[in-house]
Amino acid sequence: MKKHIAILDPFPRTLKLIFSKDKFKILKSRYNLIYAPKKHKKIFYYKNIHKASFIVGQPDLPKDLLIKAKKLKAVINVESNFMNNMDYQYCFKKGIHVIATSPVFSKPVAEIALGMTLSLLRNIHIAHSDFIKGKEKYGLESNLNASLLSGKKIGLLGFGDLAKSLYPLLLPFTKDINVYDPWVSKINIQQLGFNSIGLNKMFEKCEVIYVLATVTTKNKHFIDKKLLNKMKTNSCFILMSRAAVVNFKDLIKLVKKRNILVATDVFPEEPVSKKSSLRKVKNILFSAHRAGALKSAFFEMGNIVLKDMSLMTKNLKPKFCKIANKKTVNLLASKPVAIN
Repeated sequence: MKKHIAILDPFPRTLKLIFSKDKFKILKSRYNLIYAPKKHKKIFYYKNIHKASFIVGQPDLPKDLLIKAKKLKAVINVESNFMNNMDYQYCFKKGIHVIATSPVFSKPVAEIALGMTLSLLRNIHIAHSDFIKGKEKYGLESNLNASLLSGKKIGLLGFGDLAKSLYPLLLPFTKDINVYDPWVSKINIQQLGFNSIGLNKMFEKCEVIYVLATVTTKNKHFIDKKLLNKMKTNSCFILMSRAAVVNFKDLIKLVKKRNILVATDVFPEEPVSKKSSLRKVKNILFSAHRAGALKSAFFEMGNIVLKDMSLMTKNLKPKFCKIANKKTVNLLASKPVAIN
């Protein structure tokens, strides 16, 4: 039986990052592989796209190029963010699946989000730093501003893969979970036993707010001083998805003026300048865009890519990667990752 051809073009990822040695052997045994060059990609694709059943990567794919792709079953985005780099509507029309490996990051990000929450509420990172400096405080004196996560009113801003991995971790602490996501129906939220809530109410009422929303052309910097100033004193704001949804200048001003606890894994520009004044802001727990970056998560990319490729060679729909949504994919505006 003739093997399907797969074009491998994973940049900014690498094949070694995505596939374990064993999984890459399976890939090579099942498919004929063509490696995309780093330069002159447009010429490469005009010469080769007509052969391919799969493209593992996220190259620019305008309609005039996709028209040549008569055998193409899927574009498998391993950068994990759908970007404005291809004619999605043409793919939908022709039955070309467009999928991304983003689900692999949801559990690692959810777990670190919980860890950051506990550290904010119980001053874990500050107590550790004070101890090393010989400035530690013992007993109640070290917990005057601390509080429990148990019983807190939670806000989930965004209800995609990240939120769906996070909420099971929160349920042992509290059942008071409130969700804002304009792309998810209220019925779906309420069926899980959660409250569908407006943005203003979330910032007014919730004591721990997780920002888990993807960036779109309509929501850049929409979390600004108007919303942030509604937050309760001693509440927590935890940013785990994309920095572009937050007006960072407004966020920093808020933290400097009021006792609001912030944790962030993402920043407007990465890597952050060594001289950035952001580094000196108190009440912020920093993480250098590392929440999802586990070796196990990257290798899981290879696993789900192989599983979905296997399904699609049998003319079945993919089910392990995230499938691009026809109604919303053209609104997405995430920046490509700078560092793996």
